[in-house]
Amino acid sequence: MDPELINDCVHCGFCLPTCPTYVLWGEEMDSPRGRIHLMKQHVEGTPITAEMAGHFDACLGCMACVTACPSGVQYDRLIEQTRAEVERARPREPQDRAVRGMVFSLFPYPRRLRLLRPVMGLAERMAPFLGRANPSLGAMAALAPRVGLRQRMPRLVRARGARRAVVAMLTGCVQGEFFPQVNAATARVLALEGCDVLIPPGQGCCGALSVHSGRDEQARRLARRTVRTFRKAGVDTVVVNAAGCGSSMKEYGELLGEEPGFRVLDLSEYLVELGPVAERHPLPLTVAYHDACHLAHAQGVRAQPRELLRAIPGLTLREVPDAAICCGSAGTYNLFQPEAARDLGDQKAKAVASTGAELLVSANPGCTMQIVSAMRRGGADIRVAHTAEVLDASLRGVRL
Repeated sequence: MDPELINDCVHCGFCLPTCPTYVLWGEEMDSPRGRIHLMKQHVEGTPITAEMAGHFDACLGCMACVTACPSGVQYDRLIEQTRAEVERARPREPQDRAVRGMVFSLFPYPRRLRLLRPVMGLAERMAPFLGRANPSLGAMAALAPRVGLRQRMPRLVRARGARRAVVAMLTGCVQGEFFPQVNAATARVLALEGCDVLIPPGQGCCGALSVHSGRDEQARRLARRTVRTFRKAGVDTVVVNAAGCGSSMKEYGELLGEEPGFRVLDLSEYLVELGPVAERHPLPLTVAYHDACHLAHAQGVRAQPRELLRAIPGLTLREVPDAAICCGSAGTYNLFQPEAARDLGDQKAKAVASTGAELLVSANPGCTMQIVSAMRRGGADIRVAHTAEVLDASLRGVRL
């Protein structure tokens, strides 16, 4: 933990109303400034106790406090450093250690995730039984999406019309295996806007889940592999359609000690920078847009998705109340802290339902699974689509 970063905090309290766990519980040590106080205690010699580790584990890492902080405190760097220290200093209980080992041996590996696809349809019914054995297993089953047919991505998708750019695309782990239609839509949208899209084979995890959970050694290993993959592709821009992945890849320079040699941009960020050329066909839809934390707070990408959606004829965009408060997904948070995540998910579901929208647009697979699960619990099921899917339908003139 960096003492200089810790000392940047002046304990003003502007972070308190933006912190999901402080809003839930009203406990000072479950706020950003409270956790920074605990970090300072550790730096000054206090060992990390089980209670301290619990407060750090309870943090979602949503970075809403980073947006709110007038002093520029880099809480994102602090909590990642702290989580790595917790993993080194505090042995976990056997059951917790086993569940975490399973999650981090499964989710960062697309081929292993693929083995789950045949049983995904049973997951929702199995959730109550698994939950009695272990809350994290129950949460994992309850969050499982209803997956469609697997779609193989080609190595190259050619630009439609005049070629304006050449980019590479990250396929991701959860995105690639559970939401393949999002990757297909992303490639089509880029091609329709004049991009040759390179999709390097053999892609693995970018390291996002690991770095956000303090597993820095695994994160660096996965990040180095990702960097090698895209350097070999020989492009200067990598487009990412998952908020958590984009956030982590933009910080590769800090994680690895050297810059990767290519730009990383979110899909919406890149499309706005590129500028539209393809015709937008009408989509008569009322849409609510969900701000994924690692897109809005970590990357500062808020206006671009809204700009793209508002440019679609016939589409009405509605804002979700309390949009800056996390939905409770937060990478693996909804697996390891299922009760808090459930409460936050229920709050987000009510906020989404209040918009009266017929479609929710989300730019992160974890958020999609979390909100869909919460909407089901509340009896207000709603269709959810990625920004890329909405744009794809408009550009091709098809129904969504």
